[in-house]
Amino acid sequence: MSSAESIGRRKDDHVRHAADQQREGFATSDFDCVTFVHHALAGIDRTQVNLATEFAGVPWPTPLYINAMTGGSAHTGEINRDLAIAARETGLAIASGSMSAYLRDESVADTYRVLRRENPHGFVMANVNPNATVDQARRAVGLLEANALQIHLNPVQEIVMPEGDRDFSHWPRQIERIVTGVRVPVIVKEVGFGLSRKTVELLRDIGVTVADVGGSGGTDFARIENNRRAGRDLGYLQGWGQSTVCCLLATADVTGIDVAASGGIRTPLDIARCLALGATAAGVAGRFLKILVDDGLDHLVGTIRDWLDQLASIMTVLGAPTPAALTACDLLLTGDTETWSRLLGIDTRTYAHRSLLARTVPPLPRQTEPTRERIPR
Repeated sequence: MSSAESIGRRKDDHVRHAADQQREGFATSDFDCVTFVHHALAGIDRTQVNLATEFAGVPWPTPLYINAMTGGSAHTGEINRDLAIAARETGLAIASGSMSAYLRDESVADTYRVLRRENPHGFVMANVNPNATVDQARRAVGLLEANALQIHLNPVQEIVMPEGDRDFSHWPRQIERIVTGVRVPVIVKEVGFGLSRKTVELLRDIGVTVADVGGSGGTDFARIENNRRAGRDLGYLQGWGQSTVCCLLATADVTGIDVAASGGIRTPLDIARCLALGATAAGVAGRFLKILVDDGLDHLVGTIRDWLDQLASIMTVLGAPTPAALTACDLLLTGDTETWSRLLGIDTRTYAHRSLLARTVPPLPRQTEPTRERIPR
């Protein structure tokens, strides 16, 4: 079997296992530890809600994007075509899956290039791993005429993958080289094990524009790669890492770099939770993949439109006219998330009173003599 065929088979395996995980569902989620405090008179006019946000210095019409999934085989090329159409029809940005297969074998270029062909005016992100050279990163960007470049971090996946990498010591320096060597913003994302505060601060210091925390709680690539191992002997690494919620809490006050959220997002409410915890945007991969594979393109397009409408409705009730305004909403953080935060010295109590600090409407003037309406008898 050629190298390209081997990579293509692996990509097909990833899609199959990822969709299977989504079908099984996820019993618990740290998103369920985040509750909005309901203020019954906080609501605003639905027409005042604007979903626009800014990502990597570029205005986006919505804070939702289709995150990196696949490419490199005939089957995954068909998936990318449909994802690109969904992005085009709904106005979402979209990220390519890892382009390592293309960088090794240009014959699979069209399985990625279809993202731009079907979405000529959209925001498209190319995707490489930290082993890519600057020239390879430029080639990836050029193939897609990409607006930005994602670099994915996946050391846990690689260590479980039978044919994976075993040396990660050069990754920080190589990321820095790519940042200085390409002419588009660079986003660094985890594939489902989370970015710690220490990691996000390092990414900021080497010039990365956006850190996508890519937390645990969704597709588990340790589990996927273990299923591909002959002995399936590394199953105990399933669930490794920090959840998306915990990552957002840990990086809430890191300045100088934007933070995006992905990993285990199930509903528009989870998107609102991410935005309320400081994310500039939220990416979805596994959930959308399942819908596409099981129900087809039209259903995916309809689902995305429904999600955007429902997100706007949630923001209406919360009194948040923009995604950024959600950071002033009061949150209750409980369960394992609260315990984890306390162990890291994060005071979760402050989240319950944020609306008091953000209040901009002056109080009504006090009447010296209260008026009383006469009630006829």
